[in-house]
Amino acid sequence: MKWIHDVRKPRMMAIDFFKYIGPGLLVTVGFIDPGNWASNIAAGSDYGYALLWMVTLSTFMLIILQHNAAHLGIVTGQCLSEAATAHIRPWLKNVILGTAVGAAVSTALAEILGGAIALNMLFHIPVKIGAFIVMGTAVFLQFSNSYKKIEKLIICFVSIIGLSFIFEVAIVPVDWESAAIGWVMPSFPDGSLPIIMSVLGAVVMPHNLFLHSEVIQSRQWNLQDEQVMTQQLKYEFTDTLFSMLVGWAINSAMILMAAATFFSQQISVDDLSQAEQMLRPLLGNSASLIFAVALLFAGLASSITAGMAGGSIFAGIFAEPYDIEDRHTQLGVLITMVTAFIIILFVSSPFDGLIYSQILLSVQLPITIFTQIYLTSSSKVMGKFANRPSTKYTLWIIGIIVTLLNAALLVSLLS
Repeated sequence: MKWIHDVRKPRMMAIDFFKYIGPGLLVTVGFIDPGNWASNIAAGSDYGYALLWMVTLSTFMLIILQHNAAHLGIVTGQCLSEAATAHIRPWLKNVILGTAVGAAVSTALAEILGGAIALNMLFHIPVKIGAFIVMGTAVFLQFSNSYKKIEKLIICFVSIIGLSFIFEVAIVPVDWESAAIGWVMPSFPDGSLPIIMSVLGAVVMPHNLFLHSEVIQSRQWNLQDEQVMTQQLKYEFTDTLFSMLVGWAINSAMILMAAATFFSQQISVDDLSQAEQMLRPLLGNSASLIFAVALLFAGLASSITAGMAGGSIFAGIFAEPYDIEDRHTQLGVLITMVTAFIIILFVSSPFDGLIYSQILLSVQLPITIFTQIYLTSSSKVMGKFANRPSTKYTLWIIGIIVTLLNAALLVSLLS
């Protein structure tokens, strides 16, 4: 739908902010998805607490990038895809948005696959049949529910996932001193670069930048009133900061659990099903059950947001907003979800599919980041709300860091 903008001024009270919470959490589910589970469990089981710093760095970059993407949506009333279509040459725009659709497909692959693995854990449903069930459920919810209903559903799912990992961490013997060092002290253990890149790709995700610039418009008021827009930007930053910190805590909890449970026992986990099976003798049946249930909710919730992002990106190619009743949005959702499902049919190792889908996301990420920097730094696009020099320099530094890490990954894979 194209969001309806209220021309009235909101009451600037605490209750208004609580009404504003939602878009950030919708984005958060995208980086506590099954791809993150695979990356984080691999990081924790193989390297203990040593790679926690990557979650901290990724979340810091994510807060800045997501706020900047939402900033674009608030100021222009356009999502990132629409703005690219309006302000970038057609051939270049098509390359940018074409790769972004590919990133959404890669994301959906990980989300659907994760949900299917969870169904296999819980009910012994074959992974490919489970993938069809997850895809069909996610598409049905996208086509039949309003945004408000989906938002509430996602918030519920995030809460369940968060509570599940609070339980998991509470019953394992975490070495908090090592964890504290790991959160702030960068290290690059031998052979860890692919996992580092997969963690980066799992936290900072291209499709989430497009999605946030779209869904933030569900909270718009008067686009012509500068005071209202300024207040909305403050609300949005608080919502983004809160939501991203929730994601940081859940991602960290995954690594903590894997480090305390598997690394301490010198068990290398290369499959999410293996992780669930290993938890049972180490921590008991309740821990493995909660792990599988949380994975199912993570897979289903993130499949929904991946489809929404794909629909938003594809509709933007035609200079249209996300509207599930419009054929371009519907086609974008179906391209994202069905293509991902077809690829799953040919994936031999589900865990490897999850890991390398995240690496593919990190390879596309610089394209989206530099496109976003160009658009949000342009006074033609943003007017007086264009990026300040300090913001622009920070975004460029983030973009360069991501690009250098990707170059290092390619070198390590080719050597």
